[in-house]
Amino acid sequence: MTRAELEAKWLALTRDDLPKAAKPDWPVHLDHCLQRILLDHATGGVWYRAIAARPAYAHASDTVLRDAIALGEDVLEDRADLVALNHQSLIWRGKRRPAA
Repeated sequence: MTRAELEAKWLALTRDDLPKAAKPDWPVHLDHCLQRILLDHATGGVWYRAIAARPAYAHASDTVLRDAIALGEDVLEDRADLVALNHQSLIWRGKRRPAA
Protein backbone atom coordinates (compact mmCIF):
# COMPACT_ATOMS: atom_id res chain seq x y z
CA MET A 1 0.00 0.00 0.00
CA THR A 2 1.40 3.41 -0.94
CA ARG A 3 1.66 6.23 1.57
CA ALA A 4 -1.20 8.07 -0.13
CA GLU A 5 -3.35 4.94 0.13
CA LEU A 6 -2.47 4.53 3.82
CA GLU A 7 -3.45 8.11 4.57
CA ALA A 8 -6.69 7.80 2.58
CA LYS A 9 -7.55 4.60 4.44
CA TRP A 10 -6.82 6.29 7.80
CA LEU A 11 -9.04 9.25 6.99
CA ALA A 12 -11.90 7.07 5.72
CA LEU A 13 -11.66 4.83 8.78
CA THR A 14 -11.54 7.60 11.38
CA ARG A 15 -13.74 10.21 9.73
CA ASP A 16 -16.41 7.94 8.26
CA ASP A 17 -16.34 4.24 9.12
CA LEU A 18 -15.77 4.36 12.86
CA PRO A 19 -18.06 7.34 13.62
CA LYS A 20 -20.87 5.72 11.60
CA ALA A 21 -20.35 2.40 13.41
CA ALA A 22 -20.26 4.00 16.87
CA LYS A 23 -22.25 2.07 19.42
CA PRO A 24 -24.07 3.57 22.41
CA ASP A 25 -21.51 2.06 24.81
CA TRP A 26 -18.52 3.57 23.00
CA PRO A 27 -16.89 6.31 25.08
CA VAL A 28 -16.19 8.45 21.99
CA HIS A 29 -17.55 8.86 18.49
CA LEU A 30 -15.83 11.97 17.13
CA ASP A 31 -13.02 11.51 14.61
CA HIS A 32 -10.33 13.33 16.59
CA CYS A 33 -11.06 11.30 19.73
CA LEU A 34 -10.93 8.04 17.79
CA GLN A 35 -7.67 9.17 16.18
CA ARG A 36 -6.19 9.97 19.61
CA ILE A 37 -6.97 6.52 20.94
CA LEU A 38 -5.68 4.63 17.90
CA LEU A 39 -2.50 6.70 17.55
CA ASP A 40 -1.76 6.51 21.27
CA HIS A 41 -1.88 2.73 21.11
CA ALA A 42 0.08 2.56 17.88
CA THR A 43 2.87 4.62 19.48
CA GLY A 44 2.65 3.01 22.93
CA GLY A 45 1.81 6.24 24.74
CA VAL A 46 0.76 9.81 24.08
CA TRP A 47 1.10 10.08 20.30
CA TYR A 48 2.50 13.61 20.23
CA ARG A 49 5.53 12.45 22.18
CA ALA A 50 6.33 10.06 19.31
CA ILE A 51 5.11 12.07 16.31
CA ALA A 52 6.77 15.45 16.01
CA ALA A 53 4.28 17.40 13.91
CA ARG A 54 0.62 17.75 13.07
CA PRO A 55 -1.44 16.46 11.48
CA ALA A 56 -0.24 13.29 13.13
CA TYR A 57 -1.32 10.91 10.37
CA ALA A 58 0.77 12.82 7.84
CA HIS A 59 3.89 12.67 10.01
CA ALA A 60 3.52 9.21 11.54
CA SER A 61 5.72 6.44 10.21
CA ASP A 62 4.14 3.93 7.86
CA THR A 63 4.40 1.33 10.63
CA VAL A 64 2.57 3.50 13.16
CA LEU A 65 -0.13 4.36 10.66
CA ARG A 66 -0.57 0.70 9.66
CA ASP A 67 -0.79 -0.32 13.33
CA ALA A 68 -3.35 2.40 14.07
CA ILE A 69 -5.43 1.37 11.05
CA ALA A 70 -5.30 -2.30 12.05
CA LEU A 71 -6.46 -1.43 15.57
CA GLY A 72 -9.29 0.68 14.18
CA GLU A 73 -10.35 -2.22 11.99
CA ASP A 74 -10.27 -4.46 15.06
CA VAL A 75 -12.57 -2.01 16.85
CA LEU A 76 -14.95 -2.10 13.87
CA GLU A 77 -15.02 -5.90 13.95
CA ASP A 78 -15.45 -6.07 17.76
CA ARG A 79 -12.01 -7.64 18.17
CA ALA A 80 -10.80 -4.70 20.29
CA ASP A 81 -12.52 -3.00 23.21
CA LEU A 82 -12.75 0.75 22.59
CA VAL A 83 -13.72 1.40 26.21
CA ALA A 84 -10.50 -0.23 27.45
CA LEU A 85 -8.42 1.42 24.73
CA ASN A 86 -9.80 4.84 25.64
CA HIS A 87 -9.21 4.22 29.34
CA GLN A 88 -5.55 3.37 28.72
CA SER A 89 -5.13 6.39 26.47
CA LEU A 90 -6.46 8.62 29.23
CA ILE A 91 -4.15 6.98 31.79
CA TRP A 92 -1.16 7.79 29.56
CA ARG A 93 -2.39 11.38 29.45
CA GLY A 94 -2.81 11.62 33.23
CA LYS A 95 -6.58 12.00 32.99
CA ARG A 96 -7.46 8.65 34.55
CA ARG A 97 -5.96 6.41 37.19
CA PRO A 98 -5.02 2.79 36.57
CA ALA A 99 -7.36 0.20 38.08
CA ALA A 100 -6.28 -0.83 41.55
